[in-house]
Amino acid sequence: MKIWYQYGSEHSANLVMIGHFENAAEAMKAKEIIDALTNQVREEESSGTRTLGHPSERYDNAMLALLGKLNVASISPHELEQFLYEVSVNVEGSKIILTTEEIEISAFLKVLFDQGARIEVYSAHNHPDSEYGRGRR
Repeated sequence: MKIWYQYGSEHSANLVMIGHFENAAEAMKAKEIIDALTNQVREEESSGTRTLGHPSERYDNAMLALLGKLNVASISPHELEQFLYEVSVNVEGSKIILTTEEIEISAFLKVLFDQGARIEVYSAHNHPDSEYGRGRR
């Protein structure tokens, strides 16, 4: 019998992303955009037009309309899958805090960047004394 040992990095990032905004209204607007995109992607998943693990190469009509309404032009169709991942998104004053075990975060990064945030990203594994991350909240 062969025993196969493998290290998998998926679901182990303990990643923290903090978007620092000028004010609480800007942070809330970024959260609303993330929530709207998350809801649309989940709706696509429920209808069977999007499947986790099989990123789409195209936007469907509803997503294209939402991206236009939200004025989001930098997220590619395959990045939208990231909104299906387990991600905690909280607003604290003028900050938006995202925590996740995932390493693919470019869609969230783009939303925060497009909304004018100064962004801090780190692994709470490597910075255990940080305020955020697994076991801290």
